[in-house]
Amino acid sequence: RPLVAVVGAGLGGSASAYFLQQHFGPQVQLDVYEAAGVGGRLATVTVNKQQYESRGASIHALSLHMQDFVKILGLKQRREVAGKSAIFSGEHFVLEETDWYLLNLFRLWWHYGISFLRLQMWVEEVMEKFMRIYKYQAHGYAFSSLEELLRSLGGEAFVNMTQRSVAESLLEVGVTQRFVDDVIAAVLRSSYGQSVLVPAFAGAMSLAGAQGSTWAVEGGNKLVCSGLLKLTKANVISARVTGISLHSSEGRALYQVHYESTEGQGSAFYDLVVVTTPLHPSRSNFTFENFDPPIADLPGAFQPSVTSVVHGYLNSSYFGFPDPKLFPFTSILTTDTPELFFHAMDNICPVNISAVFRRKQPQEAAVWRVLSPEPLDKAQLKTLFRSYYSVQVTEWQEYPRYDAAKALPPIVLHESLFYLSGVEWVASSMEMVAVAAKNVALLAYNRWHQELEKIDQKDLMHKVKTEL
Repeated sequence: RPLVAVVGAGLGGSASAYFLQQHFGPQVQLDVYEAAGVGGRLATVTVNKQQYESRGASIHALSLHMQDFVKILGLKQRREVAGKSAIFSGEHFVLEETDWYLLNLFRLWWHYGISFLRLQMWVEEVMEKFMRIYKYQAHGYAFSSLEELLRSLGGEAFVNMTQRSVAESLLEVGVTQRFVDDVIAAVLRSSYGQSVLVPAFAGAMSLAGAQGSTWAVEGGNKLVCSGLLKLTKANVISARVTGISLHSSEGRALYQVHYESTEGQGSAFYDLVVVTTPLHPSRSNFTFENFDPPIADLPGAFQPSVTSVVHGYLNSSYFGFPDPKLFPFTSILTTDTPELFFHAMDNICPVNISAVFRRKQPQEAAVWRVLSPEPLDKAQLKTLFRSYYSVQVTEWQEYPRYDAAKALPPIVLHESLFYLSGVEWVASSMEMVAVAAKNVALLAYNRWHQELEKIDQKDLMHKVKTEL
């Protein structure tokens, strides 16, 4: 049985540990290295003794792996607290949601005609094909590259969707420029902090989350990470991995993982390594030694994004509502307007929602999460809030800068050395990371046992049908 190291204990690392144990069996020895804290980007902040998600907030209804994790771990889905959203242009609201589903549809229809329907059809078609991955994985099939994975789900069209913008793809299916500028731009700003130039596949995933029903984990999404690590009884080593060097023994590769902890420097040997932290020069100074050919630096950059959790009174008159009691929205998206200094803001609920919980009224002090490209200055805070008690700022290098990379990163860095985070260049969401973790575990297992007929198979839809 292989000795396995997983680098990183965010969702990618904890899901990888769980799936590796599922496939290799309970005897597999798992070391998980984490410098910062279990959960990675699924972090919470505390305001008035209550915890709130600072990022990684919602999970799509079709996220089957995430649903499984919640079930296996005995966690619960958090109760959704209803609220209305609107899109703000800096001067007025271009689109406002109401309590009436039919009226919302009518408004979209009235404003944007058939564009709205065409968008839905486009997103549904992408999601329907994407859902094939669960069938393939249930049958033990894995992919050695992101391109192969995409090809097996949606052919060349899916691969092309990582190379062209969501705007281009939507205009092609007859969505109007106005709808792209008003609605699509607002959704992408709130999810990725980027424009309609993000690739079509990443855009489709983000838009699916905006139109489907979403949920979160009661107590905080990061409970999934700590829960999976506990379940697998993984040995969590609190240290920062600085590099990996290759040693070979009896024809098999052996990897030496070098790390730094509070006790100093150390290293250990493994048969199999999964790296789940981003290997981009801007994000990590990770070295690979004795590899021939050498493992190159991966191209691409990350998008800085800032989350400010503000406890205060909303300045509703900035949004055209002089009387705060009449302000109806709990979530505000924004269009791509140069003078707008924030991407989105929402009135957030704590991670534990009791049966008696009610959302704060707009005239009361509430906890708002503001997403912006830069930290907010005093004047900007004063624009959004009449007054506030506290501001907690988290700066992330969170999402790939989608306009920066031309090719997708590799999954296989060496024989039994795998890279998980590259999947975020296809699309970045909790479920994408979970799908990639399952793929890496299956790939590692199939390669270890030389079950090569389970890797990169063509015409899988047909094969899976005949296997049933």
